[in-house]
Amino acid sequence: MIEEIENAPAGVLGFRAVGEVTASDYETVLDPAIDRTLETHDRVNLVIVLGERFERYSLGAVWQDTLLSGKPHRVWGRCALVTGHSMIAEIIHSLAFLFPGDLRFFALDQEDAALAWAAGETAPDAS
Repeated sequence: MIEEIENAPAGVLGFRAVGEVTASDYETVLDPAIDRTLETHDRVNLVIVLGERFERYSLGAVWQDTLLSGKPHRVWGRCALVTGHSMIAEIIHSLAFLFPGDLRFFALDQEDAALAWAAGETAPDAS
């Protein structure tokens, strides 16, 4: 499932993946939040946390994730991936050139730094 991060700075959508993330999570949580943001903002700044309670993405969720890249390039601002899952980070890092926004990776203990970076408050400490 996808849970919203309550303390995300203004202008930043923050989400935490818990257990299995499915296509339904995108359809009921992530996609509507992005659409609401685009009603009042020109860009989406996003933080996704894949922490210790994250287990996996379903095949449907992976498909929904690829559909996000179908949104116009101009809508993507800063996107931070916070994770301790090195394999996932490596896969996403290898595909980062496909992502239209500014994508950065942060370790699990840098969640606050990721939120601040996505809000444009600080320079990234991670690559």
